[in-house]
Amino acid sequence: MRYVEKSILLQTLDHLWREHLVMLEHLRQVIGLRGYGQRDPLNEYKAEAFSLFEAMVAHLREAVTAQLMRVEVVRAPPAEEASKLPYMEAHKVDPTTGEDEMAPALAPMLVGNGNEAQAERKPSDPSSWGKVGRNEVCPCGSGKKFKHCHGKFG
Repeated sequence: MRYVEKSILLQTLDHLWREHLVMLEHLRQVIGLRGYGQRDPLNEYKAEAFSLFEAMVAHLREAVTAQLMRVEVVRAPPAEEASKLPYMEAHKVDPTTGEDEMAPALAPMLVGNGNEAQAERKPSDPSSWGKVGRNEVCPCGSGKKFKHCHGKFG
């Protein structure tokens, strides 16, 4: 039960703290308008932030208590059933080709590796280049990266 209490408290605190930080950010953006009313924005920010913090703590107490009242503790299944883990399968996708390196041997024959499109590119005809990666060598034959050659903007 202690674990459940601690878990609920930490999850609720995490959620409310994130909301509190967002509220402080909004307050920081709006508090400058208080200067027009001849009030010190720093002191106004401190006072507003403290009241927001107190409201957050009060809401934390209410939320944690409400959740703890709804908790049902269920006994764990016997050790035999709990030790059975589901079957796991490993995958490793190569970021350059997009292929699964752990796939069966037939998979590379079914999926092309992308070199077919590069072989059909004609340096003199930009319409045959297709989609060229920004960091690939430019198909025009200049030796520069595409982003510094034909991929320049403007």
